[in-house]
Amino acid sequence: MAKTPGPTVFVLFGATGDLARRMVLPAFYTLAIQGLLPKEWFLIGDGRGDLSHEDFRKHVKEALEEFGPAPSSGPWKEFAARLRFAGGGFRTDDPGSLLEVIDSVRGQSQLVHYLAIPPSAFEETTKALGAYGLAAGSRVVYEKPFGTSPSMFRSLNRVVHRVFAEDQVYRIDHFLGKEATQNLHVARFANEALAALWNGKHIESVQIDVPETLGVEQRAGFYDATGAVLDMLVTHLFQVAAEVAMEPPASLGATDLQSARERVIRSFRPLDPAEVVLGQYRGYRQIPGVKRGSTTDTYVAAKLWIDNPRWRGVPFLLRTGKRLTESRQVVSLVLKTPTHPMGELPQQANVVTFDLAGDGTIDLSLLVKRPGVALGVEPASVRLPLDELPNGEPLPPYARLLNDVLLGDRSLFTRPDGLSATWKVVGPLLDDPPKLAVYAPGSWGPTAARKLAAPHRWLLGQ
Repeated sequence: MAKTPGPTVFVLFGATGDLARRMVLPAFYTLAIQGLLPKEWFLIGDGRGDLSHEDFRKHVKEALEEFGPAPSSGPWKEFAARLRFAGGGFRTDDPGSLLEVIDSVRGQSQLVHYLAIPPSAFEETTKALGAYGLAAGSRVVYEKPFGTSPSMFRSLNRVVHRVFAEDQVYRIDHFLGKEATQNLHVARFANEALAALWNGKHIESVQIDVPETLGVEQRAGFYDATGAVLDMLVTHLFQVAAEVAMEPPASLGATDLQSARERVIRSFRPLDPAEVVLGQYRGYRQIPGVKRGSTTDTYVAAKLWIDNPRWRGVPFLLRTGKRLTESRQVVSLVLKTPTHPMGELPQQANVVTFDLAGDGTIDLSLLVKRPGVALGVEPASVRLPLDELPNGEPLPPYARLLNDVLLGDRSLFTRPDGLSATWKVVGPLLDDPPKLAVYAPGSWGPTAARKLAAPHRWLLGQ
């Protein structure tokens, strides 16, 4: 029987911001449509403005009409009746109206705080939650990045642990909530055919490629203070690399899965800036909200090495960027090319690919005999679309992770030991970044990134 969360009051800080509109509010409404919210719940939006409850309901409805699910497709009236708004902000010196609004609906409910606010505001909001007695027994969700530098991470981590116990804290990385990301470890550990080849003896390289066609126009202020390295590399790409590289956990329970993921991150070798390419797309500096003369990176490609017996000598090629040729989310295990008895064979022809977009697909690329009397080979592929599996009930990543928060399941959330290790990995790059290369919008980014994949190539583009 599916576990059902108890009565909950969900406090969404930054409720009128872009992240809440695009991701968090649609995810919450998705849970309502799926019948996965508690029987008793309220959602309180918190912000600096002074919206009425009714104005906030209109704001949420507009967000759902733009980003879905459309309010006409579910229990909108019942959902809207449980929405409240607390204005005036929330700081240690002034809680605004939040305490009053919480008192009006809380009763014996579990409090869940979601900080959909800039990382620079995390510390003050955390301190205020402690100062006004809203931390005890509650759960708190922090958006990424959890800090924007090693020193800021350490400072924020100290503040968080002065207010909350670690088991109350949920540091979200929505790539870990993707159905297809979870399928990385399920496909590996449930199938000996994959488990047997999942090491440096058989794998020549791993490519984790997340190009995006989108720019940053709708979130320029946030992005210009963050950039591709902090927004994507230290968070999503490192976490996906850990999913691929981790040793088999004792179980797929929260503690064992987290421990396996964080343990392998400690084996990541610090990045060599000579093996990193940073870029910025042409026209970025003209976007309103971007600082004049900005040196923020909108593109990063990096070669990551993992110093453990399973992966020593296998390059992990990580790439992401804005305004590129296409949008993809792909993990590719490139198998080594046999040296005998077939003679010379095409390189990078045997690949296991996990497409992380949507519900995901798994592709297997092989070399097979070309029909005919001559002994020749041709590339062929087999595709398994995971959305066609029977009886599937997938949830979008944010909805899945919100459901886990409501249930108290921390399996797909990051821990501070792993995050501390990621800052050590990226430290040399932050201290001595390579020169920023300008690239054309709609391209595959700086051509210098091609050398990272030498003597072979990136499987996408180029």
